[in-house]
Amino acid sequence: MNPHIWYPYTQAKTAPDPIEVKSAKGLWLELADGQKIADCISSWWVNLHGHAHPKIVAAIAHQAAQLEHVIFAGFTHAPAQELASQLVARLPENLTRVFYSDNGSTAVEIALKMAYQYWANIGKHRGRFMSFEGAYHGDMFGTMAVGTRSIFSDVFKDLLFEVDFCPYPDTYDGDLDILEKEANCLNIIRQNLSDRPNSYAGIIIEPLVQGVAGMRICRSQFLQQLRELATEFDTFLIFDEVMTGFGRTGADFACNRAHVKPDLICLSKGITGGFLPLAVTVATERIYGSFYSDDPTKTLYHGHSYTANPLGCVAALASLKLLTQNQPIYTQMEVWHRQYLIELANKYPQLSKFRVMGTISAFDVNNSEKSGYLNNVGREIRHHAIAHGVLLRPLGNVLYLMPPYCITESELAWVYQQIDRVLDKVLGDSSAE
Repeated sequence: MNPHIWYPYTQAKTAPDPIEVKSAKGLWLELADGQKIADCISSWWVNLHGHAHPKIVAAIAHQAAQLEHVIFAGFTHAPAQELASQLVARLPENLTRVFYSDNGSTAVEIALKMAYQYWANIGKHRGRFMSFEGAYHGDMFGTMAVGTRSIFSDVFKDLLFEVDFCPYPDTYDGDLDILEKEANCLNIIRQNLSDRPNSYAGIIIEPLVQGVAGMRICRSQFLQQLRELATEFDTFLIFDEVMTGFGRTGADFACNRAHVKPDLICLSKGITGGFLPLAVTVATERIYGSFYSDDPTKTLYHGHSYTANPLGCVAALASLKLLTQNQPIYTQMEVWHRQYLIELANKYPQLSKFRVMGTISAFDVNNSEKSGYLNNVGREIRHHAIAHGVLLRPLGNVLYLMPPYCITESELAWVYQQIDRVLDKVLGDSSAE
């Protein structure tokens, strides 16, 4: 292995050697030793339609021979213009202004800056943000600040601005306390807004699913009531859909499934189908209007060298076409997941909190260790999964699936069979208990 590479989220001293991947096609990764494994997590949630999809490959190749990149300050190009129009057409009608960047953390950082500077541009000061316990919005300083304090950000806590965190009303199949949890959370949010009137620049949330926290799911009804509170107290509602966008929740976007119109939305990960880095932050006309001025100090002074890269834009356009074609898959995958989860629930009493949202399924694997990201059962599952031909990367003791939309029902059934075998090794066959 190359001794010069510093890998992400990896303690190099204790981690096993990384697994070399030689090629990929559709659902399958081919390793350097020839073994094939099913990519059940869409390679960190970015791959929508399967690896090396020929339609996206062709779009990138054609664009590369025509215009690979151009500065986006003072210039424009057709792929960026077309992509902006197509995204706006799929989003709630209040979201009309598209700002390009290159990754999810940056898309969120830009949303925070837009929300904060809006109030400054209109002559008001609103310096606080509200977020949720368990939130993860990225690894930049602003995004770490609005994320819950965790192993990812603890070392930097003295450098992060203060944020008010509210409980996240996560739920699961058979949850009898969800209405009470939602009411408690909404009461806390209302109290915060009442105690500090005209103080909040915005409220940020991962709608329907908190990803890194362990695929924690909330209900559409909660998001609808959150929207009402944000409107009542005139603060911006920011949806971080970096993970939930582009079909993951069973709809184009979580905001569409929840029937909620945020003021800002952040999109990345699956936007190019997993081919190239690209991100967008989409804002309302109200927000954009505060920056539209003869006064240069009201400009959004933010940009990136690869802003609106044409290759990324054409990859995203090709991916959107495939998203329309694959709609039957990502809208019915929730039904597929549920039938296989029932079998696991009946066999393993150590499993709990089964939950499904669109293409995402998850459950907790309970052992004697504390639940959370550092629970060692995740590493054990990941190790055994590779041997059984599946790529799983549990979030601590939360085992989840988020497959690409090229997966067939029979392939998904096979994946759950392998999960059963992995759990049998890790937990032991508990069917007789």
